[in-house]
Amino acid sequence: MAGRWLDLRWALSVLCVLLMAETVSGARDSSTGAHVSPQFPASGVNQTPVVDCRKVCGLNVSDRCDFIRTNPDCRSDGGYLDYLEGIFCHFPPNLLPLAVTLYVSWLLYLFLILGVTAAKFFCPNLSAISTTLKLSHNVAGVTFLAFGNGAPDIFSALVAFSDPHTAGLALGALFGAGVLVTTVVAGGITILHPFMAASRPFFRDIVFYMVAVFLTFIMLFRGRVTMAWALGYLGLYVFYVVTVILCTWIYRWQRRGSLVYSMPVTPEILSDSEEDRVSSNSNSYDYGDEYRPLLFYQETTAQILARALNPLDYMKWRRKSAYWKALKVFKLPVEFLLLLTVPVVDPDKDDRNWKRPLNCLHLVISPLVVVLTLQSGTYGVYEIGGLVPVWVVVVIAGTALASVTFFATSDSQPPRLHWLFAFLGFLTSALWINAAATEVVNILRSLGVVFRLSNTVLGLTLLAWGNSIGDAFSDFTLARQGYPRMAFSACFGGIIFNILVGVGLGCLLQISRSHTEVKLEPDGLLVWVLAGALGLSLVFSLVSVPLQCFQLSRVYGICLLLFYLNFLVVALLTEFGVIRLKST
Repeated sequence: MAGRWLDLRWALSVLCVLLMAETVSGARDSSTGAHVSPQFPASGVNQTPVVDCRKVCGLNVSDRCDFIRTNPDCRSDGGYLDYLEGIFCHFPPNLLPLAVTLYVSWLLYLFLILGVTAAKFFCPNLSAISTTLKLSHNVAGVTFLAFGNGAPDIFSALVAFSDPHTAGLALGALFGAGVLVTTVVAGGITILHPFMAASRPFFRDIVFYMVAVFLTFIMLFRGRVTMAWALGYLGLYVFYVVTVILCTWIYRWQRRGSLVYSMPVTPEILSDSEEDRVSSNSNSYDYGDEYRPLLFYQETTAQILARALNPLDYMKWRRKSAYWKALKVFKLPVEFLLLLTVPVVDPDKDDRNWKRPLNCLHLVISPLVVVLTLQSGTYGVYEIGGLVPVWVVVVIAGTALASVTFFATSDSQPPRLHWLFAFLGFLTSALWINAAATEVVNILRSLGVVFRLSNTVLGLTLLAWGNSIGDAFSDFTLARQGYPRMAFSACFGGIIFNILVGVGLGCLLQISRSHTEVKLEPDGLLVWVLAGALGLSLVFSLVSVPLQCFQLSRVYGICLLLFYLNFLVVALLTEFGVIRLKST
């Protein structure tokens, strides 16, 4: 089941990139027209138009709110909430710990929203689109599963790169997630289940990732990103995809030839994906058969809608542990909202998850969500001709289409064009992820202002941990289920997509919007420590894995965990000035 799930989820990253280009390119469009704020007449603040927002904590309590509201460096043009204004204008100074606690709790819940949206709505629709387009497992594997796994990282990077002040957050998150995945996750896999690594895929992925890190090193040294540089990142990923496809094709051609010459009467051996599918089908049992009624009865429209909107499986609830139940309670509001707004197509079901009343409701609600999440709702409230808002037109058109669909279809049989709901669900879930990622970036920047932390250290810790925790749990689960090689390969294949597409597309959208090259503002020595640690971890694996004859043991995993702990200590000491360059 795990192999089949991983194979199917790799399906529409290129299409999603094109669809999200308009969204993210406009996410901070108003920043180009940021006016010069009036000088802030507070003691201790230089009379300059823009002052580092982190200096707000050094001002008098009575001056902080005005500083936040007038300083362009403190302005968040994307997102729905102004978190800095909330802390310094609406919470008394003595309640600052309470405000920070609420923000951290909301941050954790946003990570939960990202995980639920990606796992239960975004990736299944990618699977359905991959099946509909009849893509091969190789093409789907190096594109759509990578995007499905790295969706939170990619969207966070796109949002962060759209503002020069938060570019360090994107670099810190991408590099921090790279170090975390290649050390903690890869090390945990080998500790849970020692195994023999595949030599050729390992060399291929690690070499490509080292090239990507080296290019990012040069980009940081130059301090700017041009259009050609951004296109080079995307071109390198396309070359990686082509390399994976060619290598897989050559390997299968060689194996097929060896089978023909050595065992001419032996049937063709199944591919890895086919073996996973056969094993999962033969070893699985549909427990839903136990709960199906013996006598057939026709459900009413209201019953179908109520069952489709119910995110809780009572039979599963009885079997699960208390920890699962507690986590499910927090997920229920998110799952209900997503069930109401995001259609999901499941090709593996007989009815392809067709729920007539709910899907007709999606034709009204999903387009409404799209226009209300594009550029944080700016497009939705725009009035056409100064009379009718866009969202009203969308609701009217959606209602008309839903009415036609409801009366032209039946409850028992999905319509011929039901596969189009997968594209609608894909777009809607992608915009939900983008909206949540925007709020995550804004909260992290606000916490950085409060604690006077750089964007880079926030990226390599909180943002990297939050975005990577889902991949870590899924990879550890794969290892425990007996698929350590698959999980280990995902550690390197997924982060190649994240860094190349995250940096390349994020800078490309910013350049296309502003028509100027992207200026990077690295946070001093810490960025170089982060990039150096990532490069060093890759060199360590490149040398140590072949020395072990690709037989990865628990000792190798423990060494990777110790490497990450040492890196984290050095990064924090650098952030707080204990480790610093000697001034000349």
